[in-house]
Amino acid sequence: MDLTDPTLYVNRELSWLEFNERVLEEAIDKNNPLMERLKFLAISASNLDEFFMVRVSSIMRKEGEIVDASGMTAATQLAAISKRVNEMIAKQYSCFTRSILPAMEKEGIRLLNYEQLDAKQKFFADNYFDDVLYQVLTPMAIDQSRPFPTINNHTVNIFIEFAADKDAPFVRGVKWDEKQNCWEITEERPVGRKYAVVQVPTVVPRIVKIFENDYILLENIILAHIEKLFPGYDVTRTALIRMTRNSDIDIHEEEVEDLLDEMTRSLRGRRWGEAVRIEKSKGMGKTATKLLEKATGLSSEYFYEISGPLDLSEWLKFAASSEFARLRFKPIKPSPAAAFVDAKNMFDVIRKNDVLVHHPYMSFDCVVRFVQEAAVDPRVLAIKQTLYRVSGKSPIVNALIQAAENGKQVSVLVELKARFDEENNINWAKKMEKAGIHVIYGLIGLKTHCKVCLVMRREDDAIRRYMHLSTGNYNESTAKIYSDLGFFTCRETFGQDASVLFNVLTGYSKITEWQKFAVAPATLRPALTRLIQNEAKYASEGKPAAITARMNSLSDIELIQELYRASQAGVKIRLLVRGICCLKPGIPGISEKISVSSIIDRYLEHGRVFIFENAGRNKIYLSSADFMSRNLNRRVEVMFPIEDELLQQELIDILEISLVDNVKRRIAERDGTYKKPSRRGLPAVHSQLEHHRRAEIKSKEPLVFLPPNDRMKKKSDN
Repeated sequence: MDLTDPTLYVNRELSWLEFNERVLEEAIDKNNPLMERLKFLAISASNLDEFFMVRVSSIMRKEGEIVDASGMTAATQLAAISKRVNEMIAKQYSCFTRSILPAMEKEGIRLLNYEQLDAKQKFFADNYFDDVLYQVLTPMAIDQSRPFPTINNHTVNIFIEFAADKDAPFVRGVKWDEKQNCWEITEERPVGRKYAVVQVPTVVPRIVKIFENDYILLENIILAHIEKLFPGYDVTRTALIRMTRNSDIDIHEEEVEDLLDEMTRSLRGRRWGEAVRIEKSKGMGKTATKLLEKATGLSSEYFYEISGPLDLSEWLKFAASSEFARLRFKPIKPSPAAAFVDAKNMFDVIRKNDVLVHHPYMSFDCVVRFVQEAAVDPRVLAIKQTLYRVSGKSPIVNALIQAAENGKQVSVLVELKARFDEENNINWAKKMEKAGIHVIYGLIGLKTHCKVCLVMRREDDAIRRYMHLSTGNYNESTAKIYSDLGFFTCRETFGQDASVLFNVLTGYSKITEWQKFAVAPATLRPALTRLIQNEAKYASEGKPAAITARMNSLSDIELIQELYRASQAGVKIRLLVRGICCLKPGIPGISEKISVSSIIDRYLEHGRVFIFENAGRNKIYLSSADFMSRNLNRRVEVMFPIEDELLQQELIDILEISLVDNVKRRIAERDGTYKKPSRRGLPAVHSQLEHHRRAEIKSKEPLVFLPPNDRMKKKSDN
């Protein structure tokens, strides 16, 4: 079969929507605590926001009949997205109004409309409007002299229609009715009808606590008092609207003189990007809708009618409130990394053994400590680090600043183009520059996505290089909710590669050969292709051949085709892909040896692990890269081997545990949908809880290697 046949591939955007459906399923699942369900619901809404801001806006800009690997044009993709999103929105609001809100009421938490307030509560709401809201609200009229106002991205706005003056003339629209053989009046409205927009303020909380556990949405208070904003006018109709704008920043880096200044200017304009979606509440009139269409340039298929409060992502902070701790998952404390528990100096430990850490099951403190120790160690000469996403109060950045103040040579590559973290990264870059750190903003045309920290230390016998390499960001906040893998080593070959990598990033270098690393965009794709092809070769020779891999997304068509060829050669391939997967498993003669699973749970599965059986001599790698064209072609990524046999076994165990999860794992079907595995007659295997359990045991018995349980040894065929 021709491997370019469109029927062999799932459309990337529809696969992403299928992933978000799995997130939504966690909100619907009544086995999850109530506020965890609300959190997942809010995440599914926030995910949709970003999907429209970045992916849909990109498709809308495409022209012509260019088709993707699945055979879909931009127009057919947009139509399919619209249909699928409408179905998802219906599920979201059914979950919110019919399940979560009633469950909240059972817990004594009520979301009320203004009409439901008792006298005491109405007194509070009335005073809140008069004393607070009235002072900050800005009514914006729409008429000949005042055009439709600019609506900020993702703000909730009230669209108001007023009755016309009594003496205003009427205008009629007509069309020919063929059945009645006459003209039919299609519209009859007064010319004097007026409209206005009021933005629901973002400077005060949108979910307002009335008393105890009774809440009301800000817009409901405003709507109850809307005529106070327009004295002398008769409000006849109101509706809520929310606009999503294109927020992808497209900078022609070759043409700018200062990337930092250009990025700063572009960020200011993000809120004014072209409209790509309108959410509206029920009840908006046809004339008002047409006015909105004309003002935004969007046709009706980009309007989504909402049966409930706009912007469910607003509930994320509410669900995380300390007041509702009893309604969330019981917190699980990360275990300390066993190798460093009693160590006075991390460098002494790393010099003796490579160390693997699995977050958040093992604490991220060891990574922060590594940089902090380097900052104050008198033997440390230099620190070089890449930063893609860091927290707002990053202890790692503070340690790097301290290192520079202590006279050490500190070089940091800050990726200014890390989407939606650009502003935070710019602020940190400026602070580091003021502290004397050499700050680099990456390579033209590429995002630097690899996670590397290199420390040069003078020791008695030589200058030794110590490294931390990771699948995840140097961000202690996300490290509590992202499942990632980190690796400490001082192997000389790794150190040489790391030094060369930083020379490439900070200077001019055309190195294309590496001792241990595979680096995108030059050598990572060829390395992965070669590894997959080797497995196909071994399988055809009757030697042990298998691929087990975990990643965030799989969409690169060239690598998918290599996996199809390997399957055809007899290679058993088991993939754990959390998000997008354009590969179709189980196609006879094409991918019948391939299985795909996805885990959606309390922690976001983020660590990339690639295991190749290699004729019985395992080759195992960690990487910052997914199997996506952007990672392989347009980013600086690093894949590195794990060569210590005990650490290799740890990684094998981690993936085997995940592959037999029958609580949170879903299995991909041939049509791109997912279903949970059967648990009939089997004990529950909840992989993330099992990872926690094993990390806790290891922290207490650091010298004991834990083989998998008997049930974990069995490789799942699913």
